[in-house]
Amino acid sequence: MKAVLMSGGMDSISIAWWKRPEIAIFVDYGQKPASAERDAGHAACRAMNIRYEQVKADCSAVGSGDMAGTAPSPHAPVSEWWPFRNQLILTLAGAAALRLGATELLIGTLRTDAQHADGLPAFVEKISDLMSMQEGGLIVSAPAIGLSASELVIASGIDKATLAWAHSCHTGALACGNCRGCIKHYETWKAVGWDAH
Repeated sequence: MKAVLMSGGMDSISIAWWKRPEIAIFVDYGQKPASAERDAGHAACRAMNIRYEQVKADCSAVGSGDMAGTAPSPHAPVSEWWPFRNQLILTLAGAAALRLGATELLIGTLRTDAQHADGLPAFVEKISDLMSMQEGGLIVSAPAIGLSASELVIASGIDKATLAWAHSCHTGALACGNCRGCIKHYETWKAVGWDAH
């Protein structure tokens, strides 16, 4: 059984449409846009008839950057970087996935996420090795790791109405229009020939 790590953003919603996992798992780890991400992912999963599960673990005390509402860490390669974020949320989602009977956890990592170490193919391979060697043997895969966001949207065949649920802002529940997440959102809609408004 497959599960998808559902952030509520364009990438995870497109992965869910494309790969049709049985379960979507949202992790509220204390990020500023959590409520909007949760609602966006839930609405998209309802539209796709995918079971939606949530995990909440407030890790905001260790966050930094746009998603934590603080100044970026001196280690941050980009403004939204949160230390060990993908490792953290994959661990939490992986625990839920095992409880729910999943054997594979899909993530929406793209080719364009390579600006930070946990967006690299090597990270996906190593985290999958780490999780699969433990009890439950959970595999982590990134089916769109060779694609950009617009290429994923096109490859997935997702319809405009379902993708319209996506929340991409890194700073809060209302799209700021200025952060890297919002800019990527608008640029992706434009690249696929859809009006973003």
